[in-house]
Amino acid sequence: MDSREIIARRAAQELNDGQVANLGFGIPTQAVNYLPEGVELIMHTENGAFGFGPKPSYQTANSDVSNAGSEPVTLLTGAACMPLAISLGAMRKGYIDVTVLGALEVDQQGNIANWAVKRNGKWWPGIGGAMDLTYGTKKIIATLQHTDKSGASKIKKHCELPLTGANCVSTIITDKAVFDVGDGILILREVYPGITIDQIREMTEAAFVVSDAFKEMVL
Repeated sequence: MDSREIIARRAAQELNDGQVANLGFGIPTQAVNYLPEGVELIMHTENGAFGFGPKPSYQTANSDVSNAGSEPVTLLTGAACMPLAISLGAMRKGYIDVTVLGALEVDQQGNIANWAVKRNGKWWPGIGGAMDLTYGTKKIIATLQHTDKSGASKIKKHCELPLTGANCVSTIITDKAVFDVGDGILILREVYPGITIDQIREMTEAAFVVSDAFKEMVL
């Protein structure tokens, strides 16, 4: 199981029966494929669908029915498709219960940076609908790999990249751990099997405490 699948599987466990849930670009879009058995909710995608389901087979895929990452999805019974402006309005108005967003960095204040890297002196590609989601959604779950390619922590004391949203993240899920965001400090809730708390401390820049309910991930 690669790191992206670990994160998507664990993120799916945070979604509850009856919620309206948005899945952002990247790893989050895969969470719909790993929903716990019996959980029924309304999946929303920024580009205009309420009520989509898991990835279809190659034979049944329709290029006109896709998620925020332009990946094919299924439309479930009762699904609704709408213009982008209405979809964004629903995001801003608070109709979404929970959003799972991919991130470049998160920090112990619950800030998230997920839209920009600097190339040739310019920040790009653009902030997109994630900004609306961070301020219009009741609960934000950030998903990302724990470290970058050089081994540096992406779980920061303070985000260094331009923010998408401030003080908005409730839960952080990486390929190594699950944190809840407390009052200026993270709370380590779970670790990937075989990883120790000391190892998490070594790979995490942000300050954290260990939850009383601390356990290993179950995937």
